[in-house]
Amino acid sequence: MGTDKDCSGQCPDCQRINEVLSRVGDRWSVLVIVSLSQYGTLRFNALKRHLGISQRMLSLTLRELERDGLVNRTYYPTIPPKVEYSLTPTGESFQEPVRALGQWALDNLGVIDKAREKYDVAAAEKSQ
Repeated sequence: MGTDKDCSGQCPDCQRINEVLSRVGDRWSVLVIVSLSQYGTLRFNALKRHLGISQRMLSLTLRELERDGLVNRTYYPTIPPKVEYSLTPTGESFQEPVRALGQWALDNLGVIDKAREKYDVAAAEKSQ
């Protein structure tokens, strides 16, 4: 999976794995999952406030997460209409990997910052 070669002969599930990871691995999907796991059921505007995300991007992200079975959307026909979002059992099962990935990022921020600085210095020296 780590090469540019067609992996169809080596990994028959590569395309499906890529399809799922492209959804659950994008920035906003991860942050929606984190927010819903931390705060529970939230209305659209509460999610929007927590994340600092545009209305359009949040709508697209929630629609895809609902399509993938990670988020429940509950509509209440009140005036004004009320819509709430919560994690499905599949979404809840995704909390632990997301938490682990977030913790890994926090644990390695210093190392990553140093590696970036070293790389940037070397790249700048090469371009001179």
